[in-house]
Amino acid sequence: MKNRFRSRRRFLQTTALISAGAAISPLASIYRASAQNQNVPDEAVEALVLGSGFGGAITALRLTQTGIRTLMIERGLRWSIRDDGNTFATFQQIDGRAAWLSNTTWNGVPVDPFTGVLDFSQENGINILHGAGFGGGSLVYNAITYQPRREIFNGIFSPDVVDYDELDAVYYPRVRSLLQPASIPDDILASPYYDRARLLIEQGNRAGFATYPYNLAVDWNIIRQEIEGTKIPAAIIGNHWYGINSGAKNSLDRNYLFQAEQTGLLDVLTLHLATDITEVPEYGYRVLCTQIDTSGAVVAQKSFTCRYLFLAAGSIGTSKLLVRSKATGLLPKLNDEVGKHWGGNGDAIVTRSNLSPPVSGKGGPACVVLEHLDNPLGATVLEDIPDANAADGTLQLLALGIPRQTGTFTYNASTDSVRLNWTQDNAQLDAVKLTAQILDEKNTTSTSQPKSEFINSISGHPLGGATLGKACDRYGRVAGYKGLYVMDGAMIPGYTAITNPSFTIAALAERNIEKIIAEDFV
Repeated sequence: MKNRFRSRRRFLQTTALISAGAAISPLASIYRASAQNQNVPDEAVEALVLGSGFGGAITALRLTQTGIRTLMIERGLRWSIRDDGNTFATFQQIDGRAAWLSNTTWNGVPVDPFTGVLDFSQENGINILHGAGFGGGSLVYNAITYQPRREIFNGIFSPDVVDYDELDAVYYPRVRSLLQPASIPDDILASPYYDRARLLIEQGNRAGFATYPYNLAVDWNIIRQEIEGTKIPAAIIGNHWYGINSGAKNSLDRNYLFQAEQTGLLDVLTLHLATDITEVPEYGYRVLCTQIDTSGAVVAQKSFTCRYLFLAAGSIGTSKLLVRSKATGLLPKLNDEVGKHWGGNGDAIVTRSNLSPPVSGKGGPACVVLEHLDNPLGATVLEDIPDANAADGTLQLLALGIPRQTGTFTYNASTDSVRLNWTQDNAQLDAVKLTAQILDEKNTTSTSQPKSEFINSISGHPLGGATLGKACDRYGRVAGYKGLYVMDGAMIPGYTAITNPSFTIAALAERNIEKIIAEDFV
């Protein structure tokens, strides 16, 4: 890859690029057409998993532990931590590893197209960031392992669809046992690299909000080694968004996927894109795939048949596959709930400036949360999200809230494509603005008056499109089709109770696959 580096300006100066969207490669649009025009022989497998994020990884582990040979299809690459500390792109060395087959990164930096870790989807009214690679979103997320509160969770699912107490007692603990999350140790929090986190704790508490370090699925000993100089500095200087080169992030390729491969029953095909799903009567399903190289060029067309098909391509990938399959008649029995009940988890970005004392540390991943659960406009949390190019004296925060509306996916026959349609949620943004206003006012002094600015046109937490109790039953079985399952964020309608979704997606996947194996594999 040819490296092309351009220093990123202050975060708010990129909002025009975010709103307009980066120049996305058109390569993906030709994969489907190419696959449709090929007659390729079928390869039969028992269970097929599309995607290797939280839903796919957990499904694969539990299937293989039960003795079921499983094939996993993943569009991206494996990303093994290298001794030279150069596995992932950084803000100082931006290249194609930071984007998925695009001429630019999500914020407009030119790169050579490559099958990198972070996809940027330009949808109608919103832009979506989502992971690509073996491990899915766990490669690029902030490793936040944040459990929802019961009273807010029950606003997503009624207890007759998902029993929160069951998740709390069984499945959240099961996920914790593999991810091993922990809050930032005091000595690391006290280091100069984490002065922004300390400032948020101080100012949040002064404003009357519960503000505290929460659990992250990272190895804090490795981050401590970064501070000591025995590991390459990565997380401590804000280089965690494209992967952590020191190896501190406990991504899925190091736990669930690793254990699944250790069984000897998981086969993984990377750089494979699923393009079409059809039913095979009296047997199961046929999945057409396109194999590509790292430039996006087509290498081969493949066809797999399976008895059991698990969709775990993320909310965007899974929803688009299903919506197109219904619209084109490939899966005509899908119900009318497919493609609905989508939301971006109430995401908004808040940038605070004019802070005192000035802060310059860039340590990550995000390790502190501020909770405003009694916000009269809607429960809201703020999380610190530092990066390597954060301007001194600022705090970059991610707000999570409760969406007031939902988006839908629609099929366009003229382009044979599916697009998400979303209207910006100004009511939910008003709740975020109120929290920020209180935080700023309570920390105004004679020499410092904090100021907050907002963006709500981008989300890194896509959810919905094939939800439990609507497009699927309580456990992800797709209505109308035996042996077809949704196991990823598409099963959750729009938000995860003002928390980051990965932990809840994982807990639901553990719950669902346990039931499916017990009842469907007979």
